[in-house]
Amino acid sequence: MEGSLFKTHFQPSIFQMIIRLNMKSAHFVFWVLVSLALGCKKTSGNTAGNGGTDTLINTSPFIKGADISWLTQMEAANIKFYDSSGNQKDCMQIMKGLGMNAIRLRAWVNPSNGWCNTHDLTLKAIRAKNLGFKIMIDFHYSDVWADPGHQSKPVAWSSFGIDSLQTAVYNYTLQVMDTLKSNGIIPVWAQVGNETNDGMLWEDGRASTNMQNFALLINTGYNAIKKSSNDSTKVIIHISNGYDNALFRWVFDGLSSNHAKWDIIGMSLYPSTSNWQTLDAQCLTNMNDMVSRYHVPVMICEVGMDVTATTTCASFLTDIINKTKSVNGNNGLGVFYWEPECYNNWQGYGLGAFDNTGKPTIALNAFKN
Repeated sequence: MEGSLFKTHFQPSIFQMIIRLNMKSAHFVFWVLVSLALGCKKTSGNTAGNGGTDTLINTSPFIKGADISWLTQMEAANIKFYDSSGNQKDCMQIMKGLGMNAIRLRAWVNPSNGWCNTHDLTLKAIRAKNLGFKIMIDFHYSDVWADPGHQSKPVAWSSFGIDSLQTAVYNYTLQVMDTLKSNGIIPVWAQVGNETNDGMLWEDGRASTNMQNFALLINTGYNAIKKSSNDSTKVIIHISNGYDNALFRWVFDGLSSNHAKWDIIGMSLYPSTSNWQTLDAQCLTNMNDMVSRYHVPVMICEVGMDVTATTTCASFLTDIINKTKSVNGNNGLGVFYWEPECYNNWQGYGLGAFDNTGKPTIALNAFKN
C-alpha cells in the first residue's frame, strides 16, 4: 500500500532514486552531482593565454597613457615643456592635465649613455607614482632598441646560450622589479620584450627558427615578474602592426602550442595620414579576434602619427580610443601614445605630439574624453 501511494502522489526524483541504491552507489552519484554543480559556477577567463573557453568580461577603468621614456634625457638637455596656455610645467603634470592616467617606461639592460637603465627608469617611475599614475614597464632585454628588426642581446649576455639566457632574463627582471618595489612601486603591467614579432634575444630566441626558445624566454620573464609582484603585475606580450591578424595568430598560436604564459596581448599602431581609417578598422577586427581566440584582454601599447598632421592625428586618436573601448566584453584595456613630448625633431623622431614651442598639439585632446 505504501508503495502504491508513493507512486500515485509523487514522481520519483533523482534523490529518491539515490535512496534506493546501495550506499556505495549513492555516494558516487552524490559526488557526481556536486561536481556538476560546482562546474556550473566557473565564469572567469583564462589569463595565462593558453586558450580557455570561458566568457571574459573586463571591469577596469579605461587606460589613457603615454610612453615618455626620453623625458629625463630631454630635461638634461635643458628642454622645457609648456601647457596649452604656454605655462612652463613638469611634463608629467602636463600629461595628467590632458587626461592621462598611466605612464609607460622602457628598460634597457646596460645602455652606453645610461638613459633608461634601472636607475634612470626608477627615477621616472617614482615621479609617475607620486603623481598617481599607473605604471607599465617595457622590458627590451637589450642595451639598445628592440623592435621587429632588432632584438640584439645585451653585450654582457652576447655569448649566452638559451640556458644562460633564461638565468640572465630571470635575474635581471627580478632585480628591476625588486628595485621598483623597494621604492614603493608595483607596476600594473610589464612587457616581456618589445615588439617581439620574431621573438627576442636573437638568435637563440628568434621565433621563426625556434619558437620553443622564444616561449621559454617569455615564461622566464613572466615568472620573475609574478614572483616580485606577488602575482599582481599583468604580463604583456607586445607585437607591432596591430592591424596584421595573420602575424598575431602566427605569434600567439606558436607561443600557445609551446605553453607560453601571458595576461594581455599588446599592439603597436602607426598609421599614415591616408590609411588610418583602414588600419583602425583592421586593428579592431584583430583585437576582437585575439580576445575570442586566446581569452585575454588587449591593449594598444604604442601609437603615433606625423606631428605636423595635428587635426588628422586627433581624428585617428579619437577613433582608435573609441574602437579599443568597443572591444567585446570591454576587453580593450587602453591606448598609449609613444613619446608625445618629443618636439623640434628630437633624436630625429617626427611622430611626437608637441609643437615646436614645446606645447601639446590638439591631437592629444583626444585623451581628455
